[in-house]
Amino acid sequence: MTRPLSPEDIAFARSLVIGEDRRLVVFNKPSGLAVQGGSGVTLSLEDLLAAFAKSNGKQPRLVHRLDRDTSGVIIAAKTQPDAAFFGEAFARREAKKIYLAIVCGGAPDPLQGEIDLALKKSSRRGLDVMEVAKDGQAALTRYRTLFATPEAALVELRPTTGRMHQLRAHMAAIGRPIAGDGKYGGLYRIGAAEIPRLLLHAAVLDVPYPDRTRQSFAAPLPADFVTAARSLGLETPIG
Repeated sequence: MTRPLSPEDIAFARSLVIGEDRRLVVFNKPSGLAVQGGSGVTLSLEDLLAAFAKSNGKQPRLVHRLDRDTSGVIIAAKTQPDAAFFGEAFARREAKKIYLAIVCGGAPDPLQGEIDLALKKSSRRGLDVMEVAKDGQAALTRYRTLFATPEAALVELRPTTGRMHQLRAHMAAIGRPIAGDGKYGGLYRIGAAEIPRLLLHAAVLDVPYPDRTRQSFAAPLPADFVTAARSLGLETPIG
């Protein structure tokens, strides 16, 4: 991005903050906001971090990513040493993540379990996707069904690895693609309910701190996710 942030950009950036301490700024990223710049991206979360720059120009740094269409918790470290510490925590799989998703086709069978399927990057119709492959990278997702109807289910997902599109590819692999995920077979209409977008939300992030404590951050479900769940006859944790 070449232009400076406008007052509206700065206000928007600050509206996303759901927590802050001397090490981190915690955001509830909306669906549709890219984390980093790229093709077709005019404003990313990384750009918006300029709203938190100090007088010396230093600004927070993102230490992990979410897909553009995924909403929820994402953190940025305030200093380079903290960015290195938290980045390593993610690399060592010490950060614990909980997602909520609405999947197509009713409850998974069994209702809870593990998806232990290696994933490999591939190309489909010119789009980067992750496919199940024996020679892929190890990927493990634990899931639990919270509520279900014959047509859809609200599931809790806990990835222990952090592969690109891991949750999306894994749920598709067991025949329960995430609603609104056209890349992996998710529907945009289930029964009479319109699906507005990818219904995947990073609900909780628990991370270690340098003092050997842990902090947990939670992002409430977006209104469109709750509306879609209700239209499908599914309850949500925030009711």
